[in-house]
Amino acid sequence: MKYIDEFRDGEVARGLAAAIRAEADPDRRYHFMEFCGGHTHAISRYGVADLLPANVRMIHGPGCPVCVLPIGRVDQAIRLALDEGVTLCTYGDCLRVPASDGLSLLKAKARLGGTSGDIRMVYSSADAVAHARKHPEKQVVFFAIGFETTTPPTAVAIKQAQALGLANFSVLCCHVLTPSAIASILESPEVRRYGTVPLDGFIGPAHVSTIIGSRPYEFFAEEYRKPVVIAGFEPLDVMLAIRLLIRQVNEGRAEVENEFSRAVSRAGNVKAQHLVAEVFELRRAFEWRGLNLVPYSALRLRKEFADFDAERRFHLDYRSVPDHKACECGAILRGVKQPQDCKIFGTVCTPENPVGSCMVSSEGACAAHYTYGRYKDFA
Repeated sequence: MKYIDEFRDGEVARGLAAAIRAEADPDRRYHFMEFCGGHTHAISRYGVADLLPANVRMIHGPGCPVCVLPIGRVDQAIRLALDEGVTLCTYGDCLRVPASDGLSLLKAKARLGGTSGDIRMVYSSADAVAHARKHPEKQVVFFAIGFETTTPPTAVAIKQAQALGLANFSVLCCHVLTPSAIASILESPEVRRYGTVPLDGFIGPAHVSTIIGSRPYEFFAEEYRKPVVIAGFEPLDVMLAIRLLIRQVNEGRAEVENEFSRAVSRAGNVKAQHLVAEVFELRRAFEWRGLNLVPYSALRLRKEFADFDAERRFHLDYRSVPDHKACECGAILRGVKQPQDCKIFGTVCTPENPVGSCMVSSEGACAAHYTYGRYKDFA
């Protein structure tokens, strides 16, 4: 199977592992952050970390869109269903994220029973539009989350709803931006002031980069002297990216390299970028789980599409809510801690009983370590 089996070849992986060991300077340590949750799962699933020398360490970043969603935003979605009686359409990963008062979207759905409100899982924003067309008597809200990858489909849905004159469709927009999160990590006290999170470079996200291209990462290479290698999600993609990062560090370079050239270009998907710019504009600030308020890090609907903005339509206010006291999701998303550092990881907090979002999402670091047994190394 082209571009799948070739990137899971065990013999090639052993060769790459040997090359990494040969190029890694034994007198220094390397710390690389894989920003995307897809990379985190690939590293855990295929045991990539086991193939690396002891002085090469991978650090998890805030690259899981469900994980970085703060409790207050999930509470907004729940209030829409419980208090406003809307039909809330959401991706499956969002359903079990713990919110306030012991609720989640799934538990809120159970509480609704046969009342006017509803919470439905959808596979795409188009499904939400279709539901609004089918049920003109219901207010339908699409809970729009995700990085730059899922933003263009939301823009398409909004334009389609406008063209159809759907007065019963709106969007609760929680789309966030990858470069802003990288900048927040690099400006964090743990990186700049205390050095408790040493960072020598980044593995750049795959799907996000198909949209925004490799150009936005050039700022981090030039301004912060941090190399970035964009990589695909297969184990050999990740291993090759690590080798390229080691080589840049050894040579004193800080550049953007594109290992995922089969899908990513420097300019990215220009048509998708124009569509997003037409429908959305920057928020002044947005709260991220673990990163607090990050300036210009999220999107909202432009005034031309204000009729489809659920926050405006239902006069939603935002209330910041602290994470569970025992949960270390925030620290894990900043790279300060590993999942195994959390006292409730794998005991109180499991995929069946998640306390934090990192254990819920299919891209969450805690879910990856639990699912693929990485916690056993620390037992």
